[in-house]
Amino acid sequence: MNLVLDAQALYLELLRGVRGLCQPGSRLVGITSGGAWLAERLQADLGLEGSFGTISSAMHRDDFAQRGLAAGGKTHLPFAIQDAHLVVLDDVLYTGRTIRAVTNELFDYGRPASVRLAVLVDRGGRQLPIQADFAAARVSLAPNQSLALARDAAGAFSFDVKEK
Repeated sequence: MNLVLDAQALYLELLRGVRGLCQPGSRLVGITSGGAWLAERLQADLGLEGSFGTISSAMHRDDFAQRGLAAGGKTHLPFAIQDAHLVVLDDVLYTGRTIRAVTNELFDYGRPASVRLAVLVDRGGRQLPIQADFAAARVSLAPNQSLALARDAAGAFSFDVKEK
């Protein structure tokens, strides 16, 4: 299967969707690395004040023994989580395990008032009862395929589809 997704066009759809999810004082939190790239660009394009946060799922994953710590996967939340309205961003939603781990990581920092999830692509295949509040696209991939957001030096987005 030769899947072609226009990441730039999907980003514009995500921008529209995240604008609808945000409320006054909302904070963006991007999951490393693709979600963090999205949060950085959305923060600027939405004209939000302050900084966006980045969050790693590494310490709360149920497969930590196999995966270990991913390079560059650090949580940086330059604002208070307690009672905050958060929009968590990720590039691809698949099994739901990353989102579960990220939720645990967020609660290590406080109890947010609300957490909304926005993703560029929802590829189905959930193993946990987790869904996005907004997905720019929904696609079907074989279980042996992976989909990841890539970013070039100029900041343009694209997708890598690989066979596992």
